[in-house]
Amino acid sequence: MTATQVGMRCPECSRERTQVRTARTLTDEPTLTYVLIGVSVIAFLGGLLSGGSLRGGGPLAEAGALNGPDVAQGELWRLVTTGFLHGGPGHLLFNMFALYILGGLLEPAIGRLRFGLIYFVSLLSGSFGALLLSPNINTVGASGAVFGLLGAAVIVMRRRGINPMQSGLGLIIGLNLLITFLYPGISIGAHIGGLIGGSLAALVLFELRERVRVPAAVATGLVVALGVLAVTGSIAVSLG
Repeated sequence: MTATQVGMRCPECSRERTQVRTARTLTDEPTLTYVLIGVSVIAFLGGLLSGGSLRGGGPLAEAGALNGPDVAQGELWRLVTTGFLHGGPGHLLFNMFALYILGGLLEPAIGRLRFGLIYFVSLLSGSFGALLLSPNINTVGASGAVFGLLGAAVIVMRRRGINPMQSGLGLIIGLNLLITFLYPGISIGAHIGGLIGGSLAALVLFELRERVRVPAAVATGLVVALGVLAVTGSIAVSLG
């Protein structure tokens, strides 16, 4: 046996180089994050070219913004398109910067599939929250999904033994929640709904799978079910 930095190993094993698996070994680049940002930017430019202004509006916003009456008429695509439309360059810049930071951290660490599941469940949960609290107001923006990523990041950090408060993430969530409740014109329902949806999705994908030892396919199915539940809730609220 040969003494190594990781303990006693056989001579053959000690000569081998062990591959260290870091947070960035699942995917090299946050490709899906870039795609989501690109779609949002293209949608904003398309809104301007279709007759909208820098403050939003226009035919594209009218066709994709979220509101209860239109969802009640069967326009379910609004539950998703709302997350790719924005009410101005500042709104777009803030959300895309947050998505860039969070996506750059999370997507390489957890993989594109799980990142995409968390993002869209957060988006759908944010839509449900917005319809629940303000069904008759047009709502746009990716902030519901971004809040979901914040919640998911807390779960992932805790799983890796990192204190979210010490990392500063807890403070960021607290400040954003404070802004949500203090400033007018911000969708409280979308932010809270997205935060809850993203946190639940991450809990199912990581904590539940690890503690209960459920197969990956079962955990994925449960997260998809969360998204379906959010859609069902949105329809019920809109019809009610």
